[in-house]
Amino acid sequence: MNHLPWTAPPGITGLIFDCDGTLADTMPAHFRAWTSMLDGHGIPFPEPRFYAMGGMPTAQIIRVLAAEVGAVVADIAAMVEEKERLFLQHLDSLAPIVPVVAIAAAYRGKLPMAVASGGYRDVVHSTLERLRLREWFATMVTAEDTARHKPEPDVFLEAARRLGVVAGECAVFEDTDIGLEAARRAGMLGVDVRPWGKV
Repeated sequence: MNHLPWTAPPGITGLIFDCDGTLADTMPAHFRAWTSMLDGHGIPFPEPRFYAMGGMPTAQIIRVLAAEVGAVVADIAAMVEEKERLFLQHLDSLAPIVPVVAIAAAYRGKLPMAVASGGYRDVVHSTLERLRLREWFATMVTAEDTARHKPEPDVFLEAARRLGVVAGECAVFEDTDIGLEAARRAGMLGVDVRPWGKV
């Protein structure tokens, strides 16, 4: 495993991976979907802000952005549905983030692994299926599964619980400050995948 950008230190018994921007290069497609949806509501979403809010569920982001500009949003659920539908139109453009997928491949069958994402179940499942990764992971925790979301630790703690692994023995792979903060709050080893690039 010497060619990998990361190897598990002693005491790590479970691996948890974020999906968007970590396993899958989905962020450009998500940004296109966001801007297509929000333009119709007159709500701006600059690209730097989009990346800064990575890991937050769609509905939560809509509430924050709408409040900031005083926009009245009558049906958040419909906006969420529209945004996710627009994203799914871009599935063909998705690619794996090679260094992270290489780590998952190396530890597949050796350590229990989970995906824990702020995304919605159908979208995360479709993304992993598109990249032929879904079966690598024993469980998948998504926005519907916890009441609180990143930077709160709940999604990672639930993943550890489902894996049957002590939280403090998990490593979390993330591409956002919000996600790494959630890992820290969960008492887990946070691994920032951003320095590795996409290929």
